[in-house]
Order: sequence, then C-alpha cells, then structure tokens
Amino acid sequence: MNTDKLIEPPLTLAWLIWGLGALFYLAGFFQRVAPAVMTAELMQDFQISASGLGHLSGLYFYAYVAMQIPTGILADTLGPRKLLTAGCLVAGLGTLLFALSPGFTGAGLGRLLIGGSVAVAFVGLLKLASSWFPKKLYAFVAGNALSIGLIGAVTAGPPLRFLMDTFPWRGVISVTGGMTLILGGIIWLVVRDRPEEKGYKGFIPRMPLQKALSLKTIGQGFSRVGQYRNTWLLFVIPGGIVGSILTFSGLWGVPYLVSCYNMSPARASALSSAMLAGWAMGGPFFGWLSDRMGRRKPLFIAGSLGLSLGWMLILFYQGLSFFQLATLLFTTGFLSGCMIISFAFVTESVPLSLSGTVSGLTNMGVMMGPMLLQPVVGKILDIHWAGQMADGVRSYSIEAYEYGFIPMIGWVGLSVVLLFFAKETNCRQTV
Repeated sequence: MNTDKLIEPPLTLAWLIWGLGALFYLAGFFQRVAPAVMTAELMQDFQISASGLGHLSGLYFYAYVAMQIPTGILADTLGPRKLLTAGCLVAGLGTLLFALSPGFTGAGLGRLLIGGSVAVAFVGLLKLASSWFPKKLYAFVAGNALSIGLIGAVTAGPPLRFLMDTFPWRGVISVTGGMTLILGGIIWLVVRDRPEEKGYKGFIPRMPLQKALSLKTIGQGFSRVGQYRNTWLLFVIPGGIVGSILTFSGLWGVPYLVSCYNMSPARASALSSAMLAGWAMGGPFFGWLSDRMGRRKPLFIAGSLGLSLGWMLILFYQGLSFFQLATLLFTTGFLSGCMIISFAFVTESVPLSLSGTVSGLTNMGVMMGPMLLQPVVGKILDIHWAGQMADGVRSYSIEAYEYGFIPMIGWVGLSVVLLFFAKETNCRQTV
C-alpha cells in the first residue's frame, strides 16, 4: 500500500475509535470507586471490618498492578483492539461474579478479575491515541481519557447511591457487568489498531511486532526502559497523587464525611464526587496547557504543590463550612489532574518503540498508590478504633481518620520532592 497517497483519518473517526475504548476505561473507573458508596452494605453482607473492606477493595488494585507488567508489552505486540476486547469480556464476567457471590471469597475473586482485566484499558487508549491522532494532540487526548474515566467514577457516586437506595446493590452491579460484555463485542467489530487498517494514512511509523510474549521479552522490555531516569521517577510520583485521590474518593472519603461532618451517605458521596469532577476537568487542562507551553516539569511541580496544600486543609482543618469543603475538594481534585502529564512526559523520555512498555510501567506505579494506601488506611483505622458501632458497622473517630490519612500526605510530599529530579523533555522525543 502506498501510504504517500493516503489521507489522514478524519478526527470524527479517530474519536469514535478511541471513544469506544474510553467507554471501557469509564466502566473500569466505575468499578474502581463503586465500593466508596457501598461500604455499609459490603461490611454487613460479608461481615468484615475496615481492614477487610480495604483488602476487598484493594484486590482490584493488586490485580491491576500485576497486569501492568505484561500489559504494556502486549499493547506493543498484539495491539489495542484484541487487548480491549478481551479485557471487556473478562471484566464483565468478573463483575457478575462479584455481584452474585454470597461470600467474601467469591466477591474477592470477582474484584481480582475486574482489576486484572480493566488494567489493559488505559494503556490501550494511549496506544490508540498515538496511532490515530497527531503528536501535538497526544497529551490532550490522554487528558480526556482521564476525564472520561472519571465520568465513570462520578457515576459511581450519587447516581449509584440513588440506584442502591431504590434497587438491591447486587442487581445494579449485575447490569453493569452485562453492559461491559456487550461493549466488548462492539469494540471487536469497530476498533482497529491503526488508520492504515481502514485505508487512511498513519501518524507514526509502523513498528515491527514481536511474534510471542515471553518472560524473556518482558525482561528485555523492562530492562531497556529502566535505563532512563524519568522511568523510575514517574513510576513513583503519580502514585502519590492518584493514591491520595482514590483512597479518599474511592473508599474512605464517604465514611469519613459521614462520621466527622454528620452528613448523610448521599450528601457525602456528592461531596466526594466533587473531587472526582475536578480531577476530570483538570486532566485535559493540564495536558493541553503542557502541550501549549512546550514544557512538562514546571506545570507538574506547580500542580503537585497546590494539591499538597489542599490535602492539608481538607484533612487536618476541621473548621470548614460545607461550601468551603466542597470548593477545596473540587480544587484539589482539579490540581491532581497534573498527574496526566506523567504519560506524555515518560513516553518522550524513552524510544518510541517502547511507548507501550513504559506506559504500562507508569500506569503500574499510578495504581500502586491506591493499592497500598487503601488497606493501610483501613488497618490504621482498626488500630485506633475505640469500639463505636453504628447500625452493626464499626464507626471511627476524627482522630482515627487523621492518623489513617498521614500516609497519603507523606506520599504526596515525596512526589513533590522527586519531581525536582526529573529531566525536562520540552515536549519532544528525546531518544
């Protein structure tokens, strides 16, 4: 095929192809934070404490992080179409298992399957973005991926709480599992890895694909990306930012607001969703502004410093009015959108042929944050539990939550410090 005579794909088609994959990412984000508005139901149905709930929610992240090891290389070898289709099918089955299981073991296995399968979504989207969009739009498109995912997270807030107040939670979650299975079929029929497969000109050179995935292939890929400083810095840095957001809004924020501000679960979930809404808006903004400035590092540092201050006020200053708290949650979430810079930053720091591998490693670091912080906060809460109960479920004091949230603040602070050691790429492929 003579690609010189081909035209570039229309943006409407590019957004359609990419958007179907983004819907899977949305579904994955919904499942990621759904336990935040189901804490009482899950603790009652499965007879678990804060530590048990932290581990049940964390099973999603354990599998998600483990899958990042092969996912980046799979994206570079098999392509995003096969990866996203298979991910949808397994995620749908895992969701049904979680929703219908009578005990903790089955529900935990379901969470493992969900986490492991949706782990392919974001890296698949980044690969589609690099193939279907011009380079100048890459960070902006990546930021929109975060926004669409966070729409799923916001849907898992007040809308999910409303449905659960009307229907049994198991039925609501089962429906989402069925919808995910249907999405997998649509992705297989419509999505293609590259514009050339639909008769258009590609934006990047075609890289030779390896014929098989092996431990040797994985080792070689990670050995190569590990030679670059930014790879490891951007493995740790976004984990603190995302870990703090998803530990609060994805699990412990609603019970914290209910216990410490005497809010209803519905109102607390709305406040928690304000943070996710801010994050959804901040991602595209920081991606766009970084591309426009032609710099990555200064904007990343500024956003990280701002969200550090926001967390200190939210968690350790108790004199906030409802409006002040809502504003701070939204603003802190918005500033957290700076983490989206990580993906453009890190892919510019390694050879283009390793973009999927390094994106997978970076996404692994991103999810290390909530994977470690959610159960750690739960453990600290149980250590400082004073014996209070509410409707048969453990209730925790303000002091217990303050102790529990200290690891979040510590990791965010570490992220800020490490950013100063990152090497600026000036929005160009440096190797």
